[in-house]
Amino acid sequence: MADSQLFQAAPLARAVGAVVAAGGSDGREARLVAENLVLANLMGHDSHGIGMIPRYVDALLEGGLKVNQHVRTAFDGGALLALDGQMGYGQVIGGEAMELAIARAKQHGCAVVALGNAHHLGRIGHWAEQAVAQGLVSMHFVNVISRAIVAPWGGSDARFGTNPVTIGIPLPGEPPFLLDMATSAVAQGKIRVAYNKGEKVLAGRLIDDKGNPTVEARFGVVEPFGALVTFGEHKGYGLAVVCELLGGALTGGGTWHSEDKSKRRVWNGMFTIVLDPKALGTGDTYMREARAFLDSLRRSPPAPGFDKVRIAGEPEREWRARREREGIPVDATTWNEILAAGEKLKMPRAGIQRLAEGV
Repeated sequence: MADSQLFQAAPLARAVGAVVAAGGSDGREARLVAENLVLANLMGHDSHGIGMIPRYVDALLEGGLKVNQHVRTAFDGGALLALDGQMGYGQVIGGEAMELAIARAKQHGCAVVALGNAHHLGRIGHWAEQAVAQGLVSMHFVNVISRAIVAPWGGSDARFGTNPVTIGIPLPGEPPFLLDMATSAVAQGKIRVAYNKGEKVLAGRLIDDKGNPTVEARFGVVEPFGALVTFGEHKGYGLAVVCELLGGALTGGGTWHSEDKSKRRVWNGMFTIVLDPKALGTGDTYMREARAFLDSLRRSPPAPGFDKVRIAGEPEREWRARREREGIPVDATTWNEILAAGEKLKMPRAGIQRLAEGV
């Protein structure tokens, strides 16, 4: 990759953690934020990786992100929980919310958790992975309170965020199924990455400020803003509205309906359902049928341009193996933005660079 640096995960996480700590986070919080972001890069999701640090620093200085916060229980109904993230780092708040959800699902067979007012929760698949590691099914509907960046089906300007949907399902004898997707045609962070690299975006993903299709990444990053479109036309749009109603309205965190484009904070609401499949009494059938279905899928001959049939979660695991071996590429623009963010918190560029290089 031209104009990029390769970093190993551990020193890169130490460098990012130092920037977070410079913003006032305690050691545990700084480590959790940094490790979560670097893991996203490892798994090929640069859109949700360390490139978020400049946005986090701006949100912190703006006051829309609060350090060293913990989840607060607003309502406890046993298998039903309403939680408030208190504008804290989503990497901390999300983990605490899922710990509660997992414990209640094991106790009651299922749990429904409404989390509002968390700062950016990062890659939502991370929270599903937390549940499937305990043998639980996990479903998430998330809204985004930030500058609107996605147009409704039939509309010509942005009215809501990328509103991800994630479903994690444990599988017999192999890593889990993990569907983790934005309801937009592409995550907004991928447009930012393309812009920083000077690349075009694929056709059918973005419209300009007049509502016309465009491949120019700048319409997703700088004014005059255009908008992303939803995936699958009206289908992705329908799921995006579900995320706004469940992840935003029902959690109590609020929906997006503002014209203000100036704020740097990214607040998420997340509506989560966690289920213990053992509680249903269908465990033997599930194991047998899941295995038979997956075997059938994988017997499909690869189509032209493909080497094999994959299921959700496999590409990320392949990316992780490759980047753990070869390093994490960070383009020059993104890295300079991170160094500049550190300077806003009185962190010298040279110090961040040395940490990232393991010096």
